[in-house]
Amino acid sequence: MSLATDQNGISLRPACADDEAFLIEVYASTRADELALTGWDEAQCAAFVTMQFAAQQRHYREHYPNQEQQVILERGVPIGRLWVGRLEDEIRILDITILPAYRGRNAGTEILRRLMAEAASAGKPLRIYVESFNPSQRLFERLGFAKSGQSGYSDLLEWRP
Repeated sequence: MSLATDQNGISLRPACADDEAFLIEVYASTRADELALTGWDEAQCAAFVTMQFAAQQRHYREHYPNQEQQVILERGVPIGRLWVGRLEDEIRILDITILPAYRGRNAGTEILRRLMAEAASAGKPLRIYVESFNPSQRLFERLGFAKSGQSGYSDLLEWRP
């Protein structure tokens, strides 16, 4: 996917080992509501998030060995992450997360539109699993994604060129 910066200052760069603390912070933002209900202290929450992040990384490496992990930047500032698996018959968004402070500023929409253009050019569907209660479902629907399957609490959303 293009590393070029768009008119809103959104760009991507490959994630590297130096990004781990930031990437854990991004992952933690996806678990914040759930962790608020546990009554755990900060150290317990941090240990849980680190363990779950590592498990997620192992899963993605095992099932998508050629995945691309990128940091989403807004005018050079890291604001999120994008994990993409490019498979023979589809482009799979494994994860796209924008930090809460940067949501609603069109970074996610811009990244998804770039992926949609890539999928159209390749003649492949673009797919992502999204938890059925995740508010980002509205963004995907607005962009033309439709539910094509389900696994547990997650819907498989698909966009076809």
